[in-house]
Formats: sequence, C-alpha cells, structure tokens
Amino acid sequence: MLEEILSRANMLQAYERVTSNNGAPGIDKMSVDSLHEHLKQHWVSIRNQIETTTYIPKAVRKVEIPKSNGGVRMLGIPTVTDRLIQQSISQVLSRHYDSRFNDNSYGFRPCRSAHQAVTQAQGYLNDGYTHIVELDLEKFFDRVNHDKLMTLLSYRITDKPLLKLIRRYLRTGIMDGGLVSARTEGTP
Repeated sequence: MLEEILSRANMLQAYERVTSNNGAPGIDKMSVDSLHEHLKQHWVSIRNQIETTTYIPKAVRKVEIPKSNGGVRMLGIPTVTDRLIQQSISQVLSRHYDSRFNDNSYGFRPCRSAHQAVTQAQGYLNDGYTHIVELDLEKFFDRVNHDKLMTLLSYRITDKPLLKLIRRYLRTGIMDGGLVSARTEGTP
C-alpha cells in the first residue's frame, strides 16, 4: 500500500490538491509556492526516509480559530511537505475505505458535501418522513484514541511501514509559542 501512496500518479494528484488549497505555512514557514523547488531538491531523500521508516513528521503549528459562539477551535497546521504526504495517504485510504461507509454518510468524504446532505434530507421530507436526525460528535478529532484507531486500521492495512508512518503522524507534537507539546490523543 505504501508503494501505491508513493506512486508518481498519486503523488502528483496529492501535489495538485495541496497546491490548489494554498494553505498557510507550518512551523518551517515554507509556503505552498516553494513546495515544487523543495521537492526537486529533497524528494529522493524524503521518499527514502518514508520507505525505510525513518521519516519523522514535523510538529504542527497551533492556530486558534474563533467560533461564532465565542469559543475557539484549535487547528494544527502541518508543514507543506507533511500535508503532501498526508494527502497522498488520504487519497489511497479513501479508495480502500470509502465503499465501506453508509451511503447516508456525508461528513469528510470525497465528492460529498453538507449541501448534498441537506438535499437528501429535503428529499426525505418530500417523501413524507417527518423526522431527521443530525449527529455531530463534539471535538471528535480532538479525542481520537491512537491505539484504538491503529488497531482498527491494522485490520485492513497489513503494510507495517505505512502503519508506522500513520502512528507517527498521530503522535506529531503541536508547537505553540515556540514549545512543542506531545500528543497522546486526537488527530493533528
């Protein structure tokens, strides 16, 4: 599976996705515009580190986003290089897992949106249904148990180097005010 993730076609698709999102820099302050040149110089080494399980993701940059209710939502911003690798992993895992999800599930899925969920709910109302249930697991991604997630992933993923890389991403620290804090739960 790691070979599929590192394939040229998959990495190019991940590169296009990351660069089109044009997100903020991570702790290394490298912009999306610098990614191409960085990869030209360092990709062989990065790929080798991934394949030999020596790649260590950089800490994510902590940003707090104000919420409409007055609170804040914590966001971890990975480096552009780590976003590229994570996107590539996500694309392959989505192809392997998406078909297992319920057809009525719209959250965080490729080619699915909240607008489609609303349209589906309106269709149910037009069909005569009178109740619609919306579920939102508050702070779900902040509380993901790493060991449970890795156990679930290991049921379908037998590629040990990939599992090791995913665990490293889960354990990636968070940099706040120049200090890195370890993560024991949640996703970056």
